[in-house]
Amino acid sequence: MNLQRLMSQTRKAIDVYELIEENDKIAIGISGGKDSLALLYAMNGLKKYYPKKFTIYAVTVDLGFDNIDFGKIREICNSLDIPYECIKTEISTIVFHERNETNPCSLCAKMRKGALNVRMKELGCNKIAYAHHKDDVINTMLLSLFYEGRFHTFSPKTYMDDVNLTVIRPFVFTYEADIIGFINKYNVPVLKSPCPVDGHTKREYTKQLLKQIAKENPGVKERIFSAIKKDLL
Repeated sequence: MNLQRLMSQTRKAIDVYELIEENDKIAIGISGGKDSLALLYAMNGLKKYYPKKFTIYAVTVDLGFDNIDFGKIREICNSLDIPYECIKTEISTIVFHERNETNPCSLCAKMRKGALNVRMKELGCNKIAYAHHKDDVINTMLLSLFYEGRFHTFSPKTYMDDVNLTVIRPFVFTYEADIIGFINKYNVPVLKSPCPVDGHTKREYTKQLLKQIAKENPGVKERIFSAIKKDLL
């Protein structure tokens, strides 16, 4: 996928769900993975001609794992003239050593978002963009259905009144395969997650299950998404 097509899909989601307003200051959460880096490029391209003016900031929460270098992200941001912040934390130590969590993902996500929200307010941002894509929408629904007994997924736009910030997800119309295609086409350097539970979660299980179902039933992901879009999005 080329940048123009990625931007087109991103703009479609922004327009359909009214994700951007005039003079928004938007922080993009950058983990260093393929999804967040692709979103950075898409949003940077859009801001040059989108009718509503907005500014973007790139923000990384450093969880404190050893042997991970965010220098490549900083280089990308510098080349795109995007302000970049890397927030140093000890979240990994707290989650995996001090607390020794049996279900670390929940606490890690809560602490990561907390650190991110604090820095966003300091930067004067009113919105944060996450790179959750179309497959994530479906995956989250399956997780909710399997383990919570309800038909639920995240919204393209969510206002958090406790911190006066709005979460937006401009990739809800973009499949993961398209993001991978973009990353490969432009040789974007991606950081491998150092998390010890990466690839061993319930989310990964439902992700692989969905892949198998889609392989055996062509078009099933689009049909599931259509149902979600009708009832939840």
